[in-house]
Amino acid sequence: MTSRLRSAKRPEILAPRRRTVVKAAAATAVLAGGPLAAALPARAAAEATAFLHGVASGDPLPDGVLLWTRVTPTTEATPGSGLGPDTEVSWTVALDKAFTNVVSKGSTTATAAADHTVKADIRGLAPATDYWFRFSSGGTDSPAARTRTAPAADAVVTGLRFGVVSCANWEAGYFSSYRHLAARGDLDAWLHLGDYIYEYGTGGYGTRGTVVRPHSPAHEILTLADYRVRHGRYKTDADLQALHAAAPVIAIWDDHEFANDAWSGGAENHTEGTEGTWSARQAAAKQAYFEWMPVRPAIAGTTYRRLRFGRLADLSLLDLRSFRSQQVATGSGSVDDPDRTITGRAQLDWLKAGLKASDTTWRLVGNSVMISPFVIGSLTADLLKPLAELLGLPKDGLGLITDQWDGYTDDRRELLAHLRSNTIRNTVFLTGDIHMAWANDVPVDAGTYPLSASAATEFVVTSVTSDNLDDLVKVPEGTVTALAAPIIRAANRHVQWVDTDRHGYGVLDITADRAQMDYYVLSDRTDPNATARWERSYRTRNGTQKVERTYDRA
Repeated sequence: MTSRLRSAKRPEILAPRRRTVVKAAAATAVLAGGPLAAALPARAAAEATAFLHGVASGDPLPDGVLLWTRVTPTTEATPGSGLGPDTEVSWTVALDKAFTNVVSKGSTTATAAADHTVKADIRGLAPATDYWFRFSSGGTDSPAARTRTAPAADAVVTGLRFGVVSCANWEAGYFSSYRHLAARGDLDAWLHLGDYIYEYGTGGYGTRGTVVRPHSPAHEILTLADYRVRHGRYKTDADLQALHAAAPVIAIWDDHEFANDAWSGGAENHTEGTEGTWSARQAAAKQAYFEWMPVRPAIAGTTYRRLRFGRLADLSLLDLRSFRSQQVATGSGSVDDPDRTITGRAQLDWLKAGLKASDTTWRLVGNSVMISPFVIGSLTADLLKPLAELLGLPKDGLGLITDQWDGYTDDRRELLAHLRSNTIRNTVFLTGDIHMAWANDVPVDAGTYPLSASAATEFVVTSVTSDNLDDLVKVPEGTVTALAAPIIRAANRHVQWVDTDRHGYGVLDITADRAQMDYYVLSDRTDPNATARWERSYRTRNGTQKVERTYDRA
């Protein structure tokens, strides 16, 4: 996928020096249709270079970080157009925002073949250090952005702090969660756990019946050009640009970067033939993703990889779409079929080996769908009936969402048995997808919990904007949580907390003593100026493999 990106020239590592900072906002105003457009000749406007999609960094290492931008060299060179000339783009990395202490610079070429996106994999940097970077092209500088390298592999690290988000449907509201995370100024990085974009056409996905702001393109995305346009649309969001400019992102994909309920051979939201072949659609989605995201794949075509943050934590990032078997219907006994997989054999072996070999205090797993069991069973009729009727759930006490690890129980049993048999402690799954906030123990045997052991813990973050349960049934916020949470917890005793109704984000704070998730909620996803407030915090203490509520934010 990334082979169509031209390789960057080898960067120079420089002694600090002073340079003049040149601002060129006029080009951006021209291409955005601002007041300067009419004042300049048409040819000058067409030839002006701009960075309309912001800048970003990702996948921090102790000695480097991946930088990203997209340049618009001419007005016709819009995302997905395939138009526009080859354009030289340079980058500068400095220790200060004024770029007086420059430490690295280099250049590469943006081409239409890569949708005029560019990446620079910068190395030779110092560990655990803040840097500033920007791109330049055609006399125009991009906005300056902050990034941060990871601690040295053997460093004793006292603390880490990550923003955690998932599920951002453009049409359902504004990305205020990103704005509030960007404003913190204290993040080592932020994790996006999937559904960075959505594939549906305008009005095709739940928004409480209201399209807050329409997608581009308006139709469901199928082709490489479509996926490029959709990524480009997202990258114009000011709040998303602000977060990308504040800290490096560590991202994995889930299904909507492709199509709903994607698996290795297809998707629920893909019709073979009338919507082309799945192999072509999947390849297009992956190519656009790697073009538009600051992700450094360790293996071509997949997002599973591992990052390390000193001796405090490592982070295993999963790809739970490229290798999985097709989902089965709720109630099917084939969820236990040992030939079914959510990870694929190679990835599961890689994960198990990495968790066993880890010498860090915490073993974090970036996990796009919930690993904790979620069942409705062993309930009296008076408890089960109202939840089933409200949510349209089955009434026979079975696993409810077979798109999650519940649909691939043999993989889950093997992984949890591996954690137990090798006495692997402090494994924390970080999860998105389900549009709810959860704090879970991950039991070896959910049916006998809490008498059986907990092998790990899991923090699940809610959606940035995508519909929660209260949105789906169109009732006031908090209504479904008040009814459903006690019923869910009665049937799933490993679930310590669930909020089914609110939108927001998480902040994961890690020390040697505990890993803590602070959950924040938004006042109104449809308000571009929405406020955020702290809702709750849960932590897992070193060595316990269980979560508990704490009443203090980190």
